[in-house]
Amino acid sequence: MNLEQALLEQVRSLNPAEQQAVLDFATFLRQRVSVAIKEPTPGLHKDVPYWMADDFDAPLPDEFWLGES
Repeated sequence: MNLEQALLEQVRSLNPAEQQAVLDFATFLRQRVSVAIKEPTPGLHKDVPYWMADDFDAPLPDEFWLGES
């Protein structure tokens, strides 16, 4: 028996709710893999203008961290 046959045999022995859970998990796995293997696109945002404040690296005030106004 190969892997596919063993998998089908196991899934067929489950009730419909359990089969749905297996299907949901398989769908999750396929989506995770398809997202993980996307290749970077060089130059994708090359024409997007950007701006960075002169004080970008300046420490933030205590009010920022403490949530005070």
